[in-house]
Amino acid sequence: MSDSDSSDDANIPSREICEERCQRFAEITSTDTALAMFYLQDRDWDLDRSVNAFYEDTGDTSKEKKEESSPLDPEPHRIRLMSWNIDGLDSNNIKTRTKAVCQTIKKENPAVVFLQEVVPQTLSILEKECPEYQVLPGGQQGYFTAILIKVGVVVLEDQDIQMFYSSRMMRNLLSAKCRVKGVPCLLITSHLESTQQHAEERKKQLKIALEVMRSADEHRTAIFGGDLNLRDKELAEIGGLPDDVLDLWEVTGKRPEAKFTWDSRRNENISIDSKFRPCHRFDRLYLRHSKPKPKVKPVYFELIGIEKIPTCQRFPSDHWGLLAHFDITQFT
Repeated sequence: MSDSDSSDDANIPSREICEERCQRFAEITSTDTALAMFYLQDRDWDLDRSVNAFYEDTGDTSKEKKEESSPLDPEPHRIRLMSWNIDGLDSNNIKTRTKAVCQTIKKENPAVVFLQEVVPQTLSILEKECPEYQVLPGGQQGYFTAILIKVGVVVLEDQDIQMFYSSRMMRNLLSAKCRVKGVPCLLITSHLESTQQHAEERKKQLKIALEVMRSADEHRTAIFGGDLNLRDKELAEIGGLPDDVLDLWEVTGKRPEAKFTWDSRRNENISIDSKFRPCHRFDRLYLRHSKPKPKVKPVYFELIGIEKIPTCQRFPSDHWGLLAHFDITQFT
């Protein structure tokens, strides 16, 4: 089926997806797939709605405990967080590329995903192809950000959208208060103002974002990142990072192969009509530890989405994605 083909009018997931959602429902609720089918069929196969309905019906107050300490987690001490500008503004091969993003998410199994340049069409694909995740969109029109949190691993407490009112591009901060494998977190993503001529607005937005993460409850681990469109000189012009904020690429070893996230030398999705092939570290992840003791330790940082999709011979995006690995150092 081509990218232009319409979806099934019945809007019912495939048999494989239905079976996967039944299995996931049974794992989360400690029930069985027969009961899962009962709840899912009545709620259009929406996993999150079905799980919530089960707990409302049963009056079970132990949902949070079950989600934070799943015995099925093969890596109870490891958290992975992904961030990726998925280039929804490029309409070419958009379905194929977005499905490749979903396949990467499934392969890497992050607890949390920050996405930028999501559009309504790709949002619907993400929701359909990634039923294991609750999708928190930062908008509904144009292009926007989203946070994906894994059902059964992350417990959402609250979410918020803070507008940058001086932005000419309708940019904002999308945040979620949650517990990731029991670790209290404030998760924040944004797509800061684009292009070199909007550097002053971008720096203003960055300072706001850093202040939000620094003012988070001290018992929470605060993580902020996304497509920040940032140049090193701009960071220097605002005085650099605060002492309590860490750049995850830097603290995990500054591996040169994981530095440039928008790289016209390697990524052929980027069309540059010039002999000069620029590369930038536009996409970044920052961490502010909790107090009095850090609850997570950054251990590795890598790029994802660096392989072409065989069917269209393009990369999933014009940006490489980021994948940060943490070890949990203190259970709460």
